[in-house]
Amino acid sequence: MAKKITRIAKLEFMAMQAKPGAELASLGINMPQFTQQFNDATKERAGEVVPVVITAYDDKSFDFVLKTTPAAFLLKKAAGIQKGAKNTGKEVVATLSADEIRKIAEYKMVDLNANTIEAAMRIIEGSARNMGIKVTGMPEKEGK
Repeated sequence: MAKKITRIAKLEFMAMQAKPGAELASLGINMPQFTQQFNDATKERAGEVVPVVITAYDDKSFDFVLKTTPAAFLLKKAAGIQKGAKNTGKEVVATLSADEIRKIAEYKMVDLNANTIEAAMRIIEGSARNMGIKVTGMPEKEGK
């Protein structure tokens, strides 16, 4: 017989730093077991924010799926900044090349709603622009 799903939650933790807390308590799962499994699974991603989708079942068991690091975190890291612009559109806090955008897009491709790397790059470029990061050397869009 299949287990009954009680809740699905999308959370973010720093890699190797998940610990029992309010957000996990509300799921009704075995918190020490989750934190140990999450921390073991994120050893190679130390220093990154790791989004996770947790499926909680009625018997207190769980499954979880790790997602790629958020684009904003990767853009800030690549640009060497602490935070984005306060006045986007008018303020430029950093500049990234199309090659750096491509690296981020290739990493994020599995979680993005894009069929080609060029489309993924445009999504990441949009995130960068919204943060006040200028992108140089991007290929022109077709049909423009």
